[in-house]
Amino acid sequence: MFDSMAELVERAETGGQPLHEIVLQAEMAQSGGIREDIWARMQRRLEVMRRSTEQGLAQPVMSLSGISGGSAYRFWQWLGDHQPLTGPILSRALARAMAVNEVNAGMGCIVATPTAGSAGILPGVLLTLQETHGFSDDQLVGALFTASGIGAVIVRRAHVSGAAGGCQAETGSAAAMAAGAAVELLGGSPRQSAQAVAITLKNMLGLVCDPVAGLVEVPCVKRNAAGAAQCFIAVDLALAGVESVIPPDEVIDAMASIGRRMDERFRETAQGGLAATPTGKRLAQLVWAEKK
Repeated sequence: MFDSMAELVERAETGGQPLHEIVLQAEMAQSGGIREDIWARMQRRLEVMRRSTEQGLAQPVMSLSGISGGSAYRFWQWLGDHQPLTGPILSRALARAMAVNEVNAGMGCIVATPTAGSAGILPGVLLTLQETHGFSDDQLVGALFTASGIGAVIVRRAHVSGAAGGCQAETGSAAAMAAGAAVELLGGSPRQSAQAVAITLKNMLGLVCDPVAGLVEVPCVKRNAAGAAQCFIAVDLALAGVESVIPPDEVIDAMASIGRRMDERFRETAQGGLAATPTGKRLAQLVWAEKK
């Protein structure tokens, strides 16, 4: 769809249009679909995102393996009686991000954005901004188009899978997509959205994919919360006019290069990092012994 963030930003600035409109027009041209149908499909994805966050916060959702679950619910309940250091907005985004990933681990229905392992970040961020800022569903659908355009650039230039590029490619890409979309929602320019993408990815370069027992649970659930936090940091910096010294496309290319050079033990093989700790190995034996 787009070869670079520079191209996406240039087309938006030249046409005086928001990023989401450029992405929507490109999707119409590529798929041959009509605007209303494409918009409606994205609206349905938003509804799935909303249901998955609500499910994970309404009650503890446990994974089939039993090694994760209930963290989102516990944190959400704790927020009712405490003043979190992360503040009232970020803390709720963290809870929602974990909720979606726990629903995924419990075999519930989620939207992979861009992967199942990173599916909590985008809905956690956008639905919280809707709650706190009063954005309409249509505005959120527009933000999802912006996020998809950013994701398309990352896919073209790098990776979004942990097996190909580590967790930097999964939660890093998801957080970057959410950051760019949030900046547009909050009134930022296309250039500021691109800067938020760069800042987010810069802060997550080199993050390994080390799932305990090979499952998308530990440390994935809490990394979704961390990705949401990185997103918020980048959004505030970008809206303040802070820019990345390294251009967005070069940051994406750096992520691709790191991913290619990353030891296979740190690319979703469950052979390194947290998966290789004594506790990680014990949990893996426990999980797979029960499956036999």
